[in-house]
Amino acid sequence: MSEQIKRIKRELKFQGTILDFYQDTMEINGTHTALWDFIRHKGAAAVVPVTEDGKILMVRQYRNALDRYTLEIPAGALDAEDEPGIVCAGRELEEETGFRCENLEWLITIRTTVAFCNERIEVYVARNLIPSRQHLDEDEFIDLKAYSIEELKEKIFSGEIEDGKTVSSLLAYAAKYTD
Repeated sequence: MSEQIKRIKRELKFQGTILDFYQDTMEINGTHTALWDFIRHKGAAAVVPVTEDGKILMVRQYRNALDRYTLEIPAGALDAEDEPGIVCAGRELEEETGFRCENLEWLITIRTTVAFCNERIEVYVARNLIPSRQHLDEDEFIDLKAYSIEELKEKIFSGEIEDGKTVSSLLAYAAKYTD
């Protein structure tokens, strides 16, 4: 039996800086309704920056939702929903690492939380890094360090790296470019 699901109403409950929260009224099989939460996100991009010696630049930064520091690949929100991910990835690479790249290569696209959020993150690989300078936001404090992919896989499998975009991107990079 195939269920028929139809949205009959979407009501904005809260508009935030990067997220909008909605309550959707859904019709199920034409017989009853249910309320579902929906979070709208304008999208993001991330980058796996690879140094000449094959190490990956990682950013360590405080994350309020976890109340601790995390180790992640550089990433950030699109400036607008229609901004190309590759443009955002290049900007975030330079802002967070102090390097730029003239030829970003698409790696994967991630949908972070499909049950209630439409966030999409396009991930790119940056090689042939060109030194520039960091352009951090005034509330952004980032430590930068290079790791081998083996060191990063150990950090993933020990539970030290838990961030979904970072885990999936590093493992995709390892599967595509190493072993």
